[in-house]
Amino acid sequence: MIKDCNMTGTIVNTGAVLAGSFIGIAAGRHLPERVKTTAVQALGLAVILIGIQMALSGEDLIAVIGCLLLGAVAGEFMKIEQGIEACGRRLKHWSGSSSGTFVQGFVSASLIYVTGAMTIVGSIQDGTVGDSSILYIKSLLDGTISVALASTYGIGVAFSALSVLVVQGSITLLASRLLFLQEPAVLTMITATGGLLILGIGINLLNLAVIRVGNLIPGLVFATLWGLR
Repeated sequence: MIKDCNMTGTIVNTGAVLAGSFIGIAAGRHLPERVKTTAVQALGLAVILIGIQMALSGEDLIAVIGCLLLGAVAGEFMKIEQGIEACGRRLKHWSGSSSGTFVQGFVSASLIYVTGAMTIVGSIQDGTVGDSSILYIKSLLDGTISVALASTYGIGVAFSALSVLVVQGSITLLASRLLFLQEPAVLTMITATGGLLILGIGINLLNLAVIRVGNLIPGLVFATLWGLR
């Protein structure tokens, strides 16, 4: 039975990102640069591990790779990453921030927070049956990540809370129409493809390469379509 839609989980998640970001910003002012660098590297390794674990959960890796490649082509034509960066620049201008890492922090944090399966499943659960438990767990994870990211990248990470509010809020409000996303085959494909996106974010955090992860997001759409076939 679908209850009245509520946004409790998303609101808590948004608050956790903000709280973690401000703690990280405050702590970052007192930490040596080498400590902040090592903390982000540790986070990058953790993100890579999570991404690999998610990616290998897929049963059809060829299909996952195919969806990612199709998504990459579509994303490059749509210039999604550039759009996210432009949004970050507008937010930076609006906030009056002089941070040189504002956009990088906003983009990296936003992608980490909204591309995982917990975002989809948790938001649908919250919107249909009023169960916010998954998003509460996600809030703890995102809040912790925010501390590490904001200590290095600054206030841009805090503004990624808007991405959480908009994306998770939209899924929650449309939850009754998105129940198909919880079908096992669909969720498996989304999780595996999303894992590769998370892996790309980890590589970026370690400065091993510059991967336009935003332009890979359409891969999640192709993964959904494959799971529905």
